Parts: sequence; structure tokens; C-alpha cells
Amino acid sequence: MDKPSTSPDKPNEASSLKPEEIQKEFQDLIEKKFGGSVKVLSVGADMPFSEEDLDEDEFQEDGDEAVKKSINEFQYKPKEIKSYLDRFAIGQDETKRALSIAICDHYNHLKDELVNDGESQHYQKQNVLVLGPTGVGKTYLVKLISEMIGVPFVKADATRFSEVGYMGANVDDIIRDLVQKANGNHELASKGIVYVDEADKLASQKDDRGRDVSGKGVQFGFLRLMENSDVDLNASHDMASQFKTFMSFQKKGKADKEIVNTKNILFIFSGAFHGLEDIVNDRLHKKSVGIHTEKMSENKEELLKQVTADDLVKFGFEHEFIGRLPIRVNCHPLSEKDLYEVLVRSEHSIVKQYERSFSLYGINLRVDDGALRLLAKKAFEQKTGARALNAVFEEILRPFKYELPSTDIKELFVSEELIKNPQGYLLHLLNQH
Repeated sequence: MDKPSTSPDKPNEASSLKPEEIQKEFQDLIEKKFGGSVKVLSVGADMPFSEEDLDEDEFQEDGDEAVKKSINEFQYKPKEIKSYLDRFAIGQDETKRALSIAICDHYNHLKDELVNDGESQHYQKQNVLVLGPTGVGKTYLVKLISEMIGVPFVKADATRFSEVGYMGANVDDIIRDLVQKANGNHELASKGIVYVDEADKLASQKDDRGRDVSGKGVQFGFLRLMENSDVDLNASHDMASQFKTFMSFQKKGKADKEIVNTKNILFIFSGAFHGLEDIVNDRLHKKSVGIHTEKMSENKEELLKQVTADDLVKFGFEHEFIGRLPIRVNCHPLSEKDLYEVLVRSEHSIVKQYERSFSLYGINLRVDDGALRLLAKKAFEQKTGARALNAVFEEILRPFKYELPSTDIKELFVSEELIKNPQGYLLHLLNQH
């Protein structure tokens, strides 16, 4: 049977379709799969991207040059980074030093590669594992560093990820988030920092029947990312990504593949690691049996300073995963004195925030030193680190922030008396005016 001939001058059926018809065809296809809950919109001025966005080569090229210039101008020394961190975060000196060195080593290596046209000696990436309780500044330190050196930073909770094929996010999604933080610049994203909190939740554990109910598969997912891996940004579960791919196919006749390589992305993991101190204590105890076992009563902070790779493997991590985290450092819990120092010394002190928020109502807020010490004590009692400072400020000053803007009161002096009895102090103040 002869094939029907087609004239090159005669448009085929697909190319003769109008955009509205293409949209309807696509909508019918989507409705068959998802029902009426998903709608397809035509590309227009009110869309998050337009047809012009599909041709990003020129923008990407300009962005790549800017990234190369930024990396090439990296001149920071570890002491300079730590001094910057000291302005905003109190304590954690050893963690600051470790992070400062890791950052400088990493970006100096990238700079060396640029100078030598991509050729450099073998280098093991300085990924970091930070151990420590909540509220001690782990996330804050990494965010400050990323802002200082001008690279995109993304934080994710390890508990949101799952193996491919199960409920939860894919580890590759964190790279897509990094690209969004970089405003779509793939080259900039490939030089960014990924911070994963609650990493201890990925440790392998067995249920009563011996089945692995942990994040072992996710560990291997992150292991792949920490190495030299290509991540496809066109996620099959992301409708916006799929729609953009569809429009690219309609315009160019093919779907562009967007890839980000993870070779030069720095990974920092953190977690509280409850129970790890028992593993360390058992190991140290076995070494000193029959000598002076009564001295094996070190606190958790001291024990975590002595963590080894084998301890982390016993905790439930894979050898390969721990092997990709050569920098390991411990954050200590914040003392009452540390919390007081946060209030009086940090450039991002919550005190300054509240002074600013009251001033917007025309009220001058002043806080007595004795009140600051009492606030630090109340925050310390909550055992949630620096986060508790915000909680106690809000609890005590919220009634004042609600009532005073509607009065002619122009000054609020926060004293120990106010901290001890905020409601009584407020009623007395309102009665006076």
C-alpha cells in the first residue's frame, strides 16, 4: 500500500493547530489523568513565565560569566569569615572555625579550577556534619556564610525526603530548590550550599520483624548528590516544569533538558543525634574496663566531641555516607550567659527587632539590663536555645504591643518589675494614662 504523499508547502495537521486548540488538546489529556482539578492556562502576560523565557541561552551565558567573576574574586580567609560570624552569632567558636576553613577550602578550589580551565589536582569536597541540639545556631551560621560570599543557600529537613517511588520528596528536589534560589541560574546553583537539618532521622533502624524502616535509601540518594551527579530539573511530578517542557516542545520541536551538576555544591548536614552519646560512652567504657570506670560520667557535649566514624555507623549511617562528610564538629548547648550575650552583643538581636517594631507605632522601647538578664534566664529554662528568646519576648510584650499603639503613651521602659508581672504592669500603665 502506497504511503500518502505530503506536499512541503502544505502544513500538516499539528502545525496548523491554533494555540487555543493546542491548549484544549492538552487540557483534555490532563483531565483524563487528573480529572477536573488541574487546569491548563495559556501562556500570557499573567503567567509566571512566557514564551520568551523558553529561550534563556543569552541570559544563562551572562549569568555564567557573573558567577565565574564572583568565584574568581573570592579572597576571604578563615579568620575573616569567623570575625563576620562573631558579629551576629555568639559562641560556637570551634564550629565557626571548622565552617570557615571548609568554606575557604571549597571556594578556593573552585577558583583554582577556573584559573586552570577546569583542571586541578584531586580534591575531596569538604562536606560538613554538625552535631548539636536545637536552637544553638547551626542553620544561622551557614545562612550567614552564604550571604557573606554571595552564593545561593537552601535548607531542607531530612524528614521530608523518601526513596523514589514512595510518599515524600525526592532528594533531587533540593537541587531544584537551589536553582530557584539562584533565580534560575544553573551555573550559580551548581556553586551553592545545601544544608540538610534533622540528618539524624536518616539513621537505619529495624522494626520488630527486622525490616529496614529508615532513611537508608535516602542516605544513598544524598550520597549520589554529594558525589558528581547530574540532576534533571524537569521533574515528572512538577506540573509547572512539565508545562514548560510542553511549550518548549511546541516551539522548538524538542524538549530541552535542563541539568545541574552537583560536583561543586557544598553539603552541610546537621542534627541533634540523641542517643549517639551512649554509643560513644560504651566505646570509651570498654577501653577503660577495670581502670576507673566510675569516671565515665562525662556530659553529652564532651562525649559528642569524641565521636568517630565508627560511632556514626553504629548509630545507623552507611560507611559511604559518613565517608563523604570528612568535617565533623559539635555545637554546645547555649548557657544562660550565652543567651544574655545574644541579647546585648548580636547585631541581629531580638531586642533591636522589638525596638524597631514599637518605634513604628511611635513608641520608644527601652530595656533595662536587669530585665535582659531575667529574659535570658526565662529563655534558658525553656531548653530550646536561642529560639526561646523570641518566644519569651513575644509572650511578655505582646499585650503591650496590642494596647499601647491605641493610647498616647510614647515610651515603654522594660524593667525587671515588668518581666515579673507584665499584666499588672500594663494595667497600672494604662490607668496612669
